[in-house]
Amino acid sequence: MAEKTEKAEGGLWENVKVIVQALLLAVVIRTLLFQPFTIPSGSMMPTLLVGDYLFVNKFSYGYSKYSLPFSPNLFSGRIFAREPSRGDIVVFRFPPNPDIDYIKRLVGLPGDRVQVRDSVLYINGQPVPREHNGFFRADDQYDTGEDVPVFRETFDTGVSFDTLDTRPGTVGDNTREFIVPEGHYFMMGDNRDNSADSRFDVGFVPAENLIGRASLIFFSLGHDTSFSQIWKWPANLRWDRLFKVVE
Repeated sequence: MAEKTEKAEGGLWENVKVIVQALLLAVVIRTLLFQPFTIPSGSMMPTLLVGDYLFVNKFSYGYSKYSLPFSPNLFSGRIFAREPSRGDIVVFRFPPNPDIDYIKRLVGLPGDRVQVRDSVLYINGQPVPREHNGFFRADDQYDTGEDVPVFRETFDTGVSFDTLDTRPGTVGDNTREFIVPEGHYFMMGDNRDNSADSRFDVGFVPAENLIGRASLIFFSLGHDTSFSQIWKWPANLRWDRLFKVVE
C-alpha cells in the first residue's frame, strides 16, 4: 500500500512539474518572442480588421520595461535595441496612459517632418505617392452602408499599403507640420479619417513604449463574432485571413 501511495505521489509531482514547465515556457515565449494581440477597433482598416488575432514579434526592436508582464521598473530605455522601419505596423503603449496598448503604422522617424495636406501624407516636404485602389466595405460594426474609397500609398522604402479615405475635409486631412523629436516616432492609422494617432492625443511615441511589430494574423472572425461564440465560427470565420503575413 505504501509503495502505491509513493507511486501516486510521484506521478502527481511529475504532472505538476510538467504543468509548471509549460507555464514558464509560455511566459518566456510571450515575454521575449511572440505576444498574441486582438484588433479592438477599425483604425487600421483595411489592413487589419476588428476580429483579427495576430502575433506581435517582440524581439524586432529589443526590449523595454513594457515588454515584461506588469511593466516592472527594472531598467530604463531599451536593451538589444533595433530601429523600426518606416511602414512597420507597431504595437506600443499609449504615451498618456502606458497601461493601454495601441497599434498603428509607423510613418515618421526621428528628425522627420510629417504633415497631411488635403488628405495627402507629406514626409520631409515630399508627398507620399497615392493612387486609387478600389473600394472597401467592412463586415462588422464599421459597415457604413457604403463602399469606402481605398488608396494605395508607397513609401520611399518600397513599403506599399492600402489606406481608407472615408470623407474629404476631416480634421485629420489637413494638419500642421510635426517635427519628430529624437528617440520618438510618429504613428498613423491606415483608416485615416477614423484613427486616434500621432496627429491627435497619441502624440509622439517614445522608443521605450514600443512593444513589437505585428507579424502574422493567425485567426480572424467577422460580423462582430466573439471568440467564445464557437458555434458561430463556421459562418463568420475569415478563411482568407488565416496565417496572413501583416504588411
